[in-house]
Amino acid sequence: MCYGGKYGPDLSDVADMHGITPDRVIELHASANYIVYFLGFVPGFAYLGGLPEELATPRLAAPRRVVPRGSVGIAGNQTGIYPFSTPGGWRLIGRTPVSLFAPERNGMSLLSIGDRLRFTPISREQFAEMENA
Repeated sequence: MCYGGKYGPDLSDVADMHGITPDRVIELHASANYIVYFLGFVPGFAYLGGLPEELATPRLAAPRRVVPRGSVGIAGNQTGIYPFSTPGGWRLIGRTPVSLFAPERNGMSLLSIGDRLRFTPISREQFAEMENA
């Protein structure tokens, strides 16, 4: 997951809300073990439990019209991953280049309820390499 900048436009806002640095948000978010609680909202959207309490953050007051595919956001005490471009109101802190939903794939969704995962910070260069692979 690539944090901040164009990949996570709300990273600094989340940090400011909690009185910590963006680097600390990244450290906390990437240190947690997440479990897929539910898939929904749109096909393959993963609601993940296990967000550190220090990062619990309210949704945006008004949703964005477009959230890019692979965006990772925070809403309340969960983090979530947008499987494709769609409107959404979560605070975006980063993006993954991994394709989470593909109708032609057996099972369609890369994640299933009960799966466990961790986020690994990657550079913009690594993101581009993985996205184009």
